[in-house]
Amino acid sequence: MIKLNPSDTDINQLKQKIASQVRHPFLAKFIPEPLIDEDKLVILASIMDHTTLETVKKEQYIITTMLVQIALDTHDLVTLSEEEEDGDTVRNRQLTVLAGDYYSGLYYYLLSQLDDIPMIHTLAGAIKEINELKMELYYKDVESFQEFLSSLKKIESLLIQKVASYVQRTTINDMAGEWLLTKKLLDEKKSYLEGKFSPLMDVLFKHPGALENSGQVIINIEQMIQKHISHVETTVSQLPIHFNWLKSYIHSAIHHKFYDRKIAEEG
Repeated sequence: MIKLNPSDTDINQLKQKIASQVRHPFLAKFIPEPLIDEDKLVILASIMDHTTLETVKKEQYIITTMLVQIALDTHDLVTLSEEEEDGDTVRNRQLTVLAGDYYSGLYYYLLSQLDDIPMIHTLAGAIKEINELKMELYYKDVESFQEFLSSLKKIESLLIQKVASYVQRTTINDMAGEWLLTKKLLDEKKSYLEGKFSPLMDVLFKHPGALENSGQVIINIEQMIQKHISHVETTVSQLPIHFNWLKSYIHSAIHHKFYDRKIAEEG
């Protein structure tokens, strides 16, 4: 059992536990093992650390919530290309859908062991709302860049914020929303600049009416990243002293993902 007073060691142990849950020998033959979003894991652990829940329940809430996140992320990997596909591409898509469903089933199984119906309802409600937001983001015209960012922020942070509300610990919700949105923009920008497929960039290029012109996409995203980084730094500095470990983690993540990367790009 892990004593949840977040530290690098505790987070690594949680990651190992989550990884052992999602590891499936058949799926591993055909698709990469799912990535565990460490930033979301750290935020969840920090939220749970400041509740009066029993340690076993804290850990179970973290693992099941992360399994939900992995399931949502895995389904996002399913390609939506209309181009002609060969047998391997079709099989890979089917297996990715299967993997997402498998991870979804896992969290329901784990929660059933706790006999925690209200928490199941909380997570199921979050899944429904996130999927509805994704449908609107990917399949409807965005009327403005700000509307796009607002929807993306909800998609990235809503699961954690719903769990935080459930355990009545919402102090870090604002910071979590700002940081998770910023991190997503940084990651999508990086993927695009490296020539990889970025579903979010694809949405913006398909709907250039949301911007003055499609050539402004990267510039607009960079401006938003700068703005939100500033807001994150402000909200992090305002967190209570008992969140010192989380504050240190976020400051380090900002420097690694933004300032260090910016220096590398300019270099």
